[in-house]
Amino acid sequence: MNVVTPPEPLKPKDYASDQEVRWCPGCGDYAILRGVQKALSDIGARKENTVFVSGIGCAARFPYYLSTYGFHTIHGRAPAIATGIKITNPELDVWVVSGDGDSLSIGGNHLLHLLRRNVDVQFLLFNNEIYGLTKGQYSPTSRAGTRSPSTPFGSVDKPVSPVAFALGAGARFVARGIDTMQKQLPGLFKRAHEHKGTSFVEIFQNCIVYNDGVFSDFTEKEVAADRQLHLEHGKPMIFGKDRNLGIRLKAGALKLEVVTIGKDSVTEDDLLVHDEKDQMMATLLGGMNGTDMPVAIGILYCDPLPSYEEGVSALAARAIEQAPSADVNELLRHGHTWMVEDA
Repeated sequence: MNVVTPPEPLKPKDYASDQEVRWCPGCGDYAILRGVQKALSDIGARKENTVFVSGIGCAARFPYYLSTYGFHTIHGRAPAIATGIKITNPELDVWVVSGDGDSLSIGGNHLLHLLRRNVDVQFLLFNNEIYGLTKGQYSPTSRAGTRSPSTPFGSVDKPVSPVAFALGAGARFVARGIDTMQKQLPGLFKRAHEHKGTSFVEIFQNCIVYNDGVFSDFTEKEVAADRQLHLEHGKPMIFGKDRNLGIRLKAGALKLEVVTIGKDSVTEDDLLVHDEKDQMMATLLGGMNGTDMPVAIGILYCDPLPSYEEGVSALAARAIEQAPSADVNELLRHGHTWMVEDA
């Protein structure tokens, strides 16, 4: 009797390609790559069944550094290519990697339709609030006043909020992470992978050359505990170095406010409890800015619906079932014209 030995589970390093990783020393992309490799190992991803699709930019080098299938596409069009891949072969596990400029500028229209259609892919947006590959021009997410080669006197544009954009486009899974969160990122990517439909994950990624420290107001170790709210479904929104700060709904207004537990008769019962299915709450959480309010990290919204390719497959099957039988050879030789009638 022949005994078939199951293959050894793949380790994170097994997903690395033979290509030299060529990002700037200290770039946050290295940490995200490690987080993705760990997540792929944890979910037992089959390399021959996994595809990474990217557009243009520093983040777009991602497919080269993974020993899976990959497609380095053109500027902003990664969502369209990924949609085509998933529709033609729904069994493939498709990931999209893009930067804030690639996905929210020239690619904004394509990302919009990926999100509203709810194609079953994982979309990872690396947000460093700058164009890194083209030497530091301001991007759609750059803050007002950003000085760059394209805005030497400071940007006057109001920045785009990736989370607000995704929620407004109809995304059913919206999450946030930070490049340095090596313990949390793999888990976040695994949750995104479990979700059936488009999973949108914004990752705050530090560009050490052109926008170094832009997120330091909430990522530095000295302030992180008081400037980050880590969301957990079904649990009260508590944060702070001493775990004594919380978020509640401001009385008489649809606004959030920070309160101190134990002060002014505030108890844990007064705090909001995170509900991943509450889209309005996700919108409010996404709008917190990290200065007078903490930045919400984790899964802001998760409320699945049937995916786009499921609907397309069902529609195609119904059309085939209802189509009358026909001889193509006879049809082509029938004459110069033929009539197409509603079945």
